[in-house]
Amino acid sequence: MTHPTRVDYQTQPSQYRHWKLKFEGAVATLSADFDENAGLRPGYKLKLNSYDLGVDIELNDAINRIRFEHPEVRTVVVTSAKEKVFCSGANIFMLGVSSHAWKVNFCKFTNETRNGLEDSSTHSGLKFLAAVNGACAGGGYELALACDEIILVDDRNSSVSLPEVPLLGVLPGTGGLTRVTDKRHVRHDLADIFCTTSEGVRGQKAKDWRLVDDIVKPAQFAAKVQERALQLAAKSDRPADGQGVALTRIPCSIEADALRYTHVTVEIDRSKRTATFTMKAPTGAQPNDIAGIQSAGAAWYPLAFARDLEDAILQMRTNELDIGTWLIKTQGDAAAVQAMDATLLAHQDHWLVRETIGLMRRTFSRLDVSSRSLFALIEPGSCFAGSLLELALACDRSYHLALPDDEAKAPKIAVGEINFGLLPMVTDQSRLQRRFYGEQAPLEAVRAKVGQALDADAAFALGLVTSNPDDIDWADETRIAIEERVAMSPDALTGMEANLRFNGPENMFTRVFGRLTAWQNWIFQRPNAVGEKGALKVYGKGDKAAFDWNRV
Repeated sequence: MTHPTRVDYQTQPSQYRHWKLKFEGAVATLSADFDENAGLRPGYKLKLNSYDLGVDIELNDAINRIRFEHPEVRTVVVTSAKEKVFCSGANIFMLGVSSHAWKVNFCKFTNETRNGLEDSSTHSGLKFLAAVNGACAGGGYELALACDEIILVDDRNSSVSLPEVPLLGVLPGTGGLTRVTDKRHVRHDLADIFCTTSEGVRGQKAKDWRLVDDIVKPAQFAAKVQERALQLAAKSDRPADGQGVALTRIPCSIEADALRYTHVTVEIDRSKRTATFTMKAPTGAQPNDIAGIQSAGAAWYPLAFARDLEDAILQMRTNELDIGTWLIKTQGDAAAVQAMDATLLAHQDHWLVRETIGLMRRTFSRLDVSSRSLFALIEPGSCFAGSLLELALACDRSYHLALPDDEAKAPKIAVGEINFGLLPMVTDQSRLQRRFYGEQAPLEAVRAKVGQALDADAAFALGLVTSNPDDIDWADETRIAIEERVAMSPDALTGMEANLRFNGPENMFTRVFGRLTAWQNWIFQRPNAVGEKGALKVYGKGDKAAFDWNRV
């Protein structure tokens, strides 16, 4: 079932209703000034800088534009343009009128956006400073938590809080609990008080508890923020004289049962509840030096491909809830993919190539955490090589057609150096490491075949594919596997896939997603939160929540 209003994840600064961007040399300022009358859907107002999905779509776009269009920027200051309020978090009335699926997808996207700030800080040298100049609650504080540092104005009123448990009967949905402990190392008993106190913590106590890095009186606040922003910028290696790349609108033809991009096509079979994603290899002459890459701009294949795929994933996750199985295919010349990978590896330290690799890394991770069954189909004409092999390695299963009597037509896969760590999962492991549990013997066996074209039998022998049926069995085996998968409980599959895909070491990102998937998902369906008298439903109506006191 499609959502009644299709969500468009593309926007640009001239269309922003909620954020203001200002650039001053190495520092960009991103000011929250949410238009309360510009909610993405009807039924609520975005008062007190409360946000919905539309606000975060703009935030995601703004951060991407800073990444690619403004390489001179080294620090992003996140602050508010409204008096006495930084951000009051996700709009409660929006959550109250939204379906369960909408709430969970909203939380997932906001998580990915905030995780992306930390990803850029770690990998790209883009630093983030939260200048909290008013009340900062719930998701607003979670945005601040995703920044490298937080400065709070010490005006006796401004505070930070995570009031979801006492006020709404739900959890901070974008990693608040995890970042308070894992990232800021707030003592767990103090965190317990903080997360059950709706009025929040201000001033010196907020600093003493490690909820913020510094507090500053109003008269000195602007100067201190600028000073600290420049100090953070000094730690970055983003180029002051870099030539930015304009992120033009992604061409996409939206049909009743298809999305068609330049490098990605999604075709939906509603009767079978499947979608086939076909990723196309580069064609024609491709640049292999920085001058050529800069000249190609947003049309440079790896950048354009990653943008196409990211938009396709987001559109399908939000707008096509009933399409639970995604079939992943590739098409084109594997040698062209390998040549592109060689260019990425050769120039990975250049800011534009580094940002492009970052976008690919985050986009492939969106695939990992999508609650959809993923099956790769490796057929004649496929180009699952190097970076595009990551798509098959991300899948729950991969089927590789064996054609022992037709060597020329037999589909091949190829492992590249790029598969050994340049595009890791959120666990920081490569997908090959995840596949083989970091065991050296199988990894070394695969590494020995780097660059070689592997047919179905060779790939199967190395453990790189799930099954290698020949042309006699192919149609039946893949059809039965897909039909069986589609017939299973979507809820059970979501839980199973999340558990099996993330079998490597835990880190802050995996805990954020794991807790969202398990705990928040569960709480969002409980009557204590969303029943007729649930805390989320009665908020703002003057009624008291009625709880079922059974502890489950």
